Amino acid sequence: MRTRPNFFMRKRRVQNGEKIMDNLNMTPVIVVVIIVILLCLLASCIKIVPQAHAYIVERLGGYQSTWGVGIHFKVPIIDKVARRVLLKEQVMDFPPQPVITKDNVTMQIDTVVFFQITDPKLFTYGVENPIMAIENLTATTLRNIIGDLELDQTLTSRETINTHMRSNLDIATDPWGIKVNRVELKNIIPPREIQDSMEKQMKAERERRESILRAEGEKKSTVLVAEGKKESAILEAEAEKEAAILRAEAKKEATIREAEGRAQAIAAVQKATAEGIQYLNESAPTQSVLTLKSLEAFEKAADGQATKIIIPSEIQGVAGLAKSVIETCKE
Repeated sequence: MRTRPNFFMRKRRVQNGEKIMDNLNMTPVIVVVIIVILLCLLASCIKIVPQAHAYIVERLGGYQSTWGVGIHFKVPIIDKVARRVLLKEQVMDFPPQPVITKDNVTMQIDTVVFFQITDPKLFTYGVENPIMAIENLTATTLRNIIGDLELDQTLTSRETINTHMRSNLDIATDPWGIKVNRVELKNIIPPREIQDSMEKQMKAERERRESILRAEGEKKSTVLVAEGKKESAILEAEAEKEAAILRAEAKKEATIREAEGRAQAIAAVQKATAEGIQYLNESAPTQSVLTLKSLEAFEKAADGQATKIIIPSEIQGVAGLAKSVIETCKE
């Protein structure tokens, strides 16, 4: 009877010892697991904010702070990063929106909005879905502006519409921490029948401009031809005038040269005559020499074409004298 309790007690001791050994073997694993968990928790508390980003941190569900660029630490479990905000300028291309003009023409217009987040806190807590809010605000603003314009004004006033939309959107999105930098109308799509009529109008306008340009070209061509003929006539008249002036100057020069030549010839003859008379006077000719010269002059005069010759009385006397001398010689 005593041996049975001893056996059970011995068996229980062995089981307790095995449990102690198992617990001792499990302790390092638990320590490693705990260390790993702590390291992961510590790593999750270290945050690095990249460039052009901002983190919104909440503590126990309330706004705590806004983290800028750099490394930051948060309290485990208590703090959490509620939102990561991109601070770069962003572009949103919204689908076409149906709008009605002042003259009751329905068209489709799609817009492109360039915006930038300036206040991450207002962007996070100002509106539930900022992008959807901007899209709806763009559509309503566009409808308000186009409703005051007619079709032709809408097609030709893109810059005005862009300016008004940017101003209105910037004012409306300022409480959300959003800055609207630019708004552009990407496409304006009128109804098909309006497009057909516009194409016909543009075609007629092009044909009208072509006719006007052709008429202006012909007019300019005619004017240029007339001006060319006029300039040609003027040039011909000027050339004829210059030619007449040159001919008159040449004739004048020739007359002057001819008169000068005659004057020089007459002067030379007179000079020679004067020199001859001077030589005769210097040589003191006798009466017989003078008579002989007179006869030589009369001989030259008789050889001419004249039908009548007037003989001076002195020559007649000389001739009679010569005849008498001849008669006397004969006798």
